[in-house]
Amino acid sequence: MTPDEITRIFHDHYHRYGHRDAPESSLVPPPGDPVLFTTSGMHPLTPYLLGRPHPGGRRLVDVQRCLRTTDLDEVGDRTHLTVFQMLGSWSLGDYDIATSLRWGYELLTGGYGIPAGWLHATVHAGSTTDGVGPDETARDTWTGLGVPVEALGEDNWWSNGPTGPCGPDSEIFVWTGDGPPTGTPSGDERWVEVWNHVQMRYHRHPDGRLTPLPLVSIDTGMGLERLEMVLRGDLSVFTGDALRPWVDAVHDRWNLRGADLRVVADHLRSAVVVLGDGVRPGNTGRGYVLRRLLRRALTVLWRDDPRRSLDELPPTPHEDTSRRFRQRVDPGPLRQALADEERRFRGLLRRGRPLVDRVRARGPLTERDYHWLHDTHGLPRDLVDGLLGGAAG
Repeated sequence: MTPDEITRIFHDHYHRYGHRDAPESSLVPPPGDPVLFTTSGMHPLTPYLLGRPHPGGRRLVDVQRCLRTTDLDEVGDRTHLTVFQMLGSWSLGDYDIATSLRWGYELLTGGYGIPAGWLHATVHAGSTTDGVGPDETARDTWTGLGVPVEALGEDNWWSNGPTGPCGPDSEIFVWTGDGPPTGTPSGDERWVEVWNHVQMRYHRHPDGRLTPLPLVSIDTGMGLERLEMVLRGDLSVFTGDALRPWVDAVHDRWNLRGADLRVVADHLRSAVVVLGDGVRPGNTGRGYVLRRLLRRALTVLWRDDPRRSLDELPPTPHEDTSRRFRQRVDPGPLRQALADEERRFRGLLRRGRPLVDRVRARGPLTERDYHWLHDTHGLPRDLVDGLLGGAAG
């Protein structure tokens, strides 16, 4: 199935159960929101999870673009992305977790044709610290459906930050191994998580206390690119339609492979989405995250050949990404923003190389040297080690 087909089946399934479309939000949260970017499908709905009536009703469905800076260091493997699309459904004080899990099982096995025997679920085992008991309802629901269950601790507790709405969750895994399913999700990485069903039952306060929310809501989230990977029978999100334009363009032009190919493809694709939501490179906040993405990609590109330029890429991947993320933007200014940042980065390298050479002439770089180069001249450690030839003592 293509990403468009997967999304249509998801929406059609929930429309049959009375869900209405919730509008997609920008990656940039509204003024006053403390987070840099929209990190999950539930983030724009936080006021409604806290009890405010939603104009669309109590059953909602949507697809939301998300960015997670916490995954930046993991990007380069086969399943993590910086920017991705999240398929989501919500019950705002309406149906319970058992109903959500049964409908989810129906969609995975019926709508998407995943064999029931390839599924495994995890549920919250309870927490003595918070006084929250084991999630017996989710466990019994899965058992009744014939799906094996593993009870875990913190791995099955979801929150969008240190404070705010939170609660126990049930995660759904699909077997991706060659032989028959074996083991459990916590012990075998061939079980790949595709979907999370969260019971928003509590509010976490700054002092760590949990208090019940005025209504119990259900929030589900499923990564589109990872689901596409599973349905294709692949082992990498980078082989599907969602990433293929960038992978092909980067490989064909510069012959990158492995983790280098994945990092450059992910970071350039993510940068285009961030640019499409109006962010521009800078030294703080959202602009710094965008700058870090672009410079990390350029660092990989220039490691073997500093003459490489983003201008060499065809416009196709930029246009495909804007379409997939439903951003009505002119690709021309986006490409110009990439070219401008590349030019600034080249200037930083020209200024930085004599500085690093001068420090290295005294001996191997120390931690104090790294701090000075970063704080005074804006040269991060990975740049110093990667392109400017530093080496710690």
